[in-house]
Amino acid sequence: MNRHVMRAALAILLAATLAQAANFTLTSPDLGGQLAEQQVFAGFGCTGKNISPQLLWKNAPAGTRSFAITVYDPDAPTGSGWWHWLVFNIPASVNQVAADAGNPARNLAPKGSIQSVTDYGKPGFGGACPPKGDKPHRYVFTVYALKVEKLELNSTSPPAMVGFQLNQNALAKASLISYYGR
Repeated sequence: MNRHVMRAALAILLAATLAQAANFTLTSPDLGGQLAEQQVFAGFGCTGKNISPQLLWKNAPAGTRSFAITVYDPDAPTGSGWWHWLVFNIPASVNQVAADAGNPARNLAPKGSIQSVTDYGKPGFGGACPPKGDKPHRYVFTVYALKVEKLELNSTSPPAMVGFQLNQNALAKASLISYYGR
């Protein structure tokens, strides 16, 4: 009988964990279906303001010890997409980042977090800048709930290494997608 009770208890725990992870959500008052001038890169022929959006998340799964945020364009004509922002080691007590937190000079990112190098070649947020005439690109904003307090990476860690560590340590993730074309 104890084995049946143990299985039932594990099933209930698993169902509760999955339900909580399913409720993990990311929102932003700054993002809509299309990116605005604020989230467009300032350079490479683009004339945006290069401001990362405010992001808020809730209902992280039990056991979350830190968070990370990425912005990725899977449509970039590189063969491997384009990483626009990678920030990790966000304390578990934090549930949002302010607009322009992706600008390291502004010091708005959560204390203790690390912004690593993007495909623009430097740390911090790099806004959208798809090639002229290309179809609108998808910009995937993702927050990861991680089972570790810190990733053993730094501001020069390449995007692929950060992505690998995020996927190895993710309890759950929540995403928003916005589009931009020019």
